[in-house]
Amino acid sequence: MRKKLVSAFLAAALAVTALTGCSSQTGAGTESTSAAAKEETKAGETEAGETAEKEGEEAASDESYKIGIVTPTVTVSEDEFRGAQEMVQKYPDLVVHKTIPENFATDKEGCISVITSLADDPEMKYIIFDCGMEGIIPAFQTIREKRPDIVTMVTSNDDPKLLNEYVDISITTDWNRRGETIATKAHEMGAKTFIHYSFPTHMASESKVIRRDKMKETCEKLGMEFVEITTPDPQTGNGRAPMLQFLREDIPRQIEKYGPDTNIFGTNCPMYDVILDEAFKLKFIVAEQCCPTPTQSYPTILNLEITEEDLGNYDKINEMITEKSTEAGMTGRLSGWAMPSSVYIPKFKVELAKYMHDNNLKPEDVLSKEFLDNFSKEHMPVAADFAIAGEGLDNYYMLILEDIYY
Repeated sequence: MRKKLVSAFLAAALAVTALTGCSSQTGAGTESTSAAAKEETKAGETEAGETAEKEGEEAASDESYKIGIVTPTVTVSEDEFRGAQEMVQKYPDLVVHKTIPENFATDKEGCISVITSLADDPEMKYIIFDCGMEGIIPAFQTIREKRPDIVTMVTSNDDPKLLNEYVDISITTDWNRRGETIATKAHEMGAKTFIHYSFPTHMASESKVIRRDKMKETCEKLGMEFVEITTPDPQTGNGRAPMLQFLREDIPRQIEKYGPDTNIFGTNCPMYDVILDEAFKLKFIVAEQCCPTPTQSYPTILNLEITEEDLGNYDKINEMITEKSTEAGMTGRLSGWAMPSSVYIPKFKVELAKYMHDNNLKPEDVLSKEFLDNFSKEHMPVAADFAIAGEGLDNYYMLILEDIYY
């Protein structure tokens, strides 16, 4: 932008100098000649400014640059990998996709090497990282020292304060706020009781405790009964089977006790193979899964025929689920997000990076709830609701995706 303004100023100044020199030679002392000269000068300034502005925009859009994105492999985290690959297909000459080692939890150095290697390319202007891991802050410290011109965008489980300090833009799913939004949505869908299924090792996680407490608090405010039930622990016992068998037996008991205007939430993804299957039988409410996506459990329990080509076609998958829900008399009893946030976020970052480059924007120009909310509505298939992560975390935003009702 600074170069653009300097060019415009110089062009305008040259135009003024040329016109002034010409008028002095032809007797510009008369009023009419002076007025004409002023008009010509004004026109010259405008034309020069517009030309410089146009040249600046063309320079921004024509400049050769790259967007690098790093994710886990497809076998470790299919969603992030798929989101990145969709962007490679959409912008093949622009997006470079790399994957971190599959043993990333123990090979931090290997992960850091993959990320920082992108900065070796002089055309690289944006580096994006998407993985729920910790320990990658050193990579972005190195990039900032080596290539301060590169804009970094990250989703990781590192300390938010460190991410805010060493990363230009951090975006993640607002897991804690979902404690309030899920309970509120369940109430709006007609729930009078909210049942929370989990087990000890899961509830040792601070984020899950915060979400549970927000659910309980919201239920109390809205007049819903909150019921907490502990299942067998799949991480310390005999695996998933006892947990799933417990759910299969306990859910009908709870629905018989509280009635079908009951929302059931489980903290573990495999739980939903039973929860959603029982929902179609007993007609209770499932406002949202622990990981709200149309590809969690729905395809399995509804026997949806999804081809390899349709795996990323969430509109089609949602239409299939809606059709099955209508046939089962479950319209309005099931909800979630129209696509996984783990696919959404890497795609969002690539689109944001491209937009920033095309419009000569810096990170501070886009870091506001208003901008990010509007950008999601205008440039993404699903709208997002952003919130700053907390006080002093100006570079760190969390999102909740738009709801879909089946």
